[in-house]
This record gives sequence, structure tokens and C-alpha cells, in this order.
Amino acid sequence: MTSYELAQVNIARLRFPLDSAELKDFVDALDPVNAVADAAPGFVWRLQTEGGDATDLRVFGDEWMMINMSVWRDTDALTAFIYQGRHRELLGRRHEWFERMREAMAALWWVEAGHRPTVEEAEKRLLHLREHGPTPFAFTLTRSFPPGVS
Repeated sequence: MTSYELAQVNIARLRFPLDSAELKDFVDALDPVNAVADAAPGFVWRLQTEGGDATDLRVFGDEWMMINMSVWRDTDALTAFIYQGRHRELLGRRHEWFERMREAMAALWWVEAGHRPTVEEAEKRLLHLREHGPTPFAFTLTRSFPPGVS
């Protein structure tokens, strides 16, 4: 029997340069929030460069578009992290730092345990969600699918 983990990606388009005064609170919170994520029940992995975060990575060829990607035990573990503590506080301030987007900026999908998704894989999942809505290939927290469903 195959074991699965939940991959998530979310992207955001910066309103200001990452080193600007407007983004100081966001940048200062990255290490503490990542440390909370790393220690959270059900956390498995997060995308990061040698700098310890993913702020140097971009998606869709857009120099202003940041990516966050991680793998969790399941939707309950991810939801618990997203909506509690420091992350919840920062989530409430996201429109200060990032543009409001009309299209899907986050997607979830199941991966075989041990698989670490790539940025290219995440882009495909987001584009699929935008085009087809939630499906087993790419879904949302509000409309999810069980693992192993094709």
C-alpha cells in the first residue's frame, strides 16, 4: 500500500522590493515563522535554498512572484499551522505586502511519501487548478480529495 503526504504551494506577487522598508516586518518574520513550521506536528518538508528560505526563488518567470512550498502529513496538520499563532497574524497582513490576485495562488496535491515537489511541478498544479477548478490533481483546503484518487 502506498503512503501519501500533502504538498502545498502558494505564491504571491510582491508589492515592493524584498529589501524595502515596506516589507521589513514580513522579512523579519520569515525565520521565526519557518522555525514554527519546521517544529509543527505533521510538518514534513519545505522548499528552501541554502539561505534557509525560498525568497530567492521565483515562479512563472516573474521576478516579483515569490513561492512557498511545503509537504505535510495531511490537511489537518497544514490547516492547524496556517490558522494559528504567528502565521495567522502574518496571513492577516498579506495585503500590505503582496498584490491582490484574482486567480488561484495556492494549490494542494497528494504526493507519495518521500517525494519532494519541484517548482515546475507546483506551476503545473497551479495552472491546472486555475483552468479546471479543484480536482484530485490540484485542489484547495475548501475542496479537497482523498489521497490515491486519480
